[in-house]
Amino acid sequence: MHRDDIQRQRTLALRGYSLYGHPVRHWRRDLDGPLPEAQAPPGYTIRAMGDAGEFPARSWASWRAFHPDEPDEDYEGWEWYRNVQAGPLYRRDLDIVAVTQGGEVAAFSTLWYDDVTRSAVCVLVGTVPEHQRRGLGRAVVLEGLRRLQRMGGTRALANGYDPPANALYDAVLGTAELSDCWLKRW
Repeated sequence: MHRDDIQRQRTLALRGYSLYGHPVRHWRRDLDGPLPEAQAPPGYTIRAMGDAGEFPARSWASWRAFHPDEPDEDYEGWEWYRNVQAGPLYRRDLDIVAVTQGGEVAAFSTLWYDDVTRSAVCVLVGTVPEHQRRGLGRAVVLEGLRRLQRMGGTRALANGYDPPANALYDAVLGTAELSDCWLKRW
């Protein structure tokens, strides 16, 4: 629930609900104006996801980005990534990767575009730890936004659940609303 909905918060509290967890930031950016420049640093190429032969590298990058402190032997393979691509709003041209000269996927951003509402949701963004702090996350998201603009997209959205995600979305999307989760224990 949006943080500024005081009446609803009072109603929930009266019915035994309490705040649970941390607030979520719902980010958005209208795509009716120019976007900031963001180019790949030397040694990287920003492009759309390749064919099925690149699935393992993309999946491995996701594992490394989202599980940096877990042992590599806990990695369960890349088959889950087929499910991402099977989503009804998935488009390979909006699955953006930053690739090293050696072919390693260093960062990624997947946007799901709805051509009816002309809006997109940025659902997966990550950078492999050894490639962080080089502007790759910003570069892959902005490339996705530029592609959205060219296809007539009018708005981009994302949810930020932690400080690194919120810092990135603040830099590229810029407008956020806070919402809270309320829980009733039985």
